Amino acid sequence: MSGSAPHVIVIGAGVAGLACARGLANRGVAPLVLEAADSVGGRVRTDVVNGYRLDRGFQVLLAGYPEVSRQLDFPSLRFQPFHPGASVRWQGAFHRLSNPLRQPLDASATLLGPIGSLGDKLRMVRLTHDAQHKTLCQHVGGPSTSTRDVLASYGFSEAMCRRFLFPFLHGVFLDEALATPAWIFEHIWASFTQGAVVLPQEGMGAIPQQLATGLHSASVRMNAPVAEIDGTRVTLVSGERLAADVVVLATDWSTAATLQGTPPPSSGRMAITVYYSAPQPPLSGPWLVLNGEEEGPVNHLCVLSEVAPSYAPAGRSLIAVSLRTRTPEPDQQESAVRRYLAEWFGGAVDAWQYLRTDRVTSSLPPLNVLRPTAPTSVCELRSGLFACGDYLSTGTLDGALWSGRITADAIAERLGVPQSA
Repeated sequence: MSGSAPHVIVIGAGVAGLACARGLANRGVAPLVLEAADSVGGRVRTDVVNGYRLDRGFQVLLAGYPEVSRQLDFPSLRFQPFHPGASVRWQGAFHRLSNPLRQPLDASATLLGPIGSLGDKLRMVRLTHDAQHKTLCQHVGGPSTSTRDVLASYGFSEAMCRRFLFPFLHGVFLDEALATPAWIFEHIWASFTQGAVVLPQEGMGAIPQQLATGLHSASVRMNAPVAEIDGTRVTLVSGERLAADVVVLATDWSTAATLQGTPPPSSGRMAITVYYSAPQPPLSGPWLVLNGEEEGPVNHLCVLSEVAPSYAPAGRSLIAVSLRTRTPEPDQQESAVRRYLAEWFGGAVDAWQYLRTDRVTSSLPPLNVLRPTAPTSVCELRSGLFACGDYLSTGTLDGALWSGRITADAIAERLGVPQSA
């Protein structure tokens, strides 16, 4: 063994691992965090490239998430909000849908617009009420009911689904079948409607950086991939061996399975984002733009610099285009996107500069590892070995924060650490 044995080793410095480590540090336990990559954050990272802030795949934060408001310092992240609603591209025009409760001046345009009937808009009010009051699942047959069946239960028209709900939820869940269970849909829909959708001024990577800053006594080692776990003994790829009273697997589901000696259950849900720079924004305002047509490679886009000007250098615009699952081959994707968006924005697309394409193969956990009902307890794999991660909850950043926090509390109690430490 090298050095003294820490009480707790946390494997993985993604959001769940950092939340767990910070929770332990706040209780007076100094964990050792081992991270395989060169920086914290896991899938939540931001690269600064020639003055552009490129999140690793299009990502947003829901300020209405309960764990987000509980664990993050909002003022220091300097949130930049989206408009509460979306713009839908349909039949050659952009149609705006706003949340009338948060944007009352847009209420008449939203209610009378062509994206869904007046009845659909009233169904949306009922859906939102039920999600916020946590009664949705009991109205649709239970928490494991698919999201697609939830929409059918509320009676939304085919037009409303295809023009707005399907592309919006495809972007949220990366799940074109909309098989995501109702309890997760309920949680996320309530969070969307109870708070702003935002970007941190410095990019999504500022979130794990804030969590890491708050660790205080914890030690975080980068470029320290783990090869094997034996009880509460950990062997690094380098051959170094460490021991602890408790080990926490805070990796993604695939790495966690591999370190337990079992094959990963399946691949995760992929997100493909194409980034462009433009001399002018193709659209003004902090809007999420959905593709309300069924054809084409684009699911949605956003002019990120209209939401957060800090995402692009002065005088330039940053555009993120999120693709559908059914897209051309990788070497044809960018040209296909550019051709398709020329139908929306005309010759202005010719002046766009391609920056990069992010293909995040495991952006979200596979559906078959998610719980059919909301979890209520920590995941202890065996004595002294815990697991935490988004896949053990809602598959979201909020779920990662929750899983990390409750795991830290359980470990502190196991170690006999008082609440006041």
